Amino acid sequence: MTHPQFDRITFDPNIMAGKACIRGIRITVALILNLVAGGMTPEQIIEDYPPLEIEDIQQALQYASWLADEHVIELKKAAA
Repeated sequence: MTHPQFDRITFDPNIMAGKACIRGIRITVALILNLVAGGMTPEQIIEDYPPLEIEDIQQALQYASWLADEHVIELKKAAA
């Protein structure tokens, strides 16, 4: 099942336990986000993960942005 806007993001219970993946391959959206957050450029990511394309990385970031915008979770303030 995919959102029409996210044609490169796939969910398959037989691949990575149903996590959001890129085009049905065993590369998760979470992995891409962690690599970007760790300072890797799209070019570096593609060098390390040759099945990826620049559009995959862009869509992973767009998907994460969409999720962050659509789902609000109220955080409780930590006790002092």
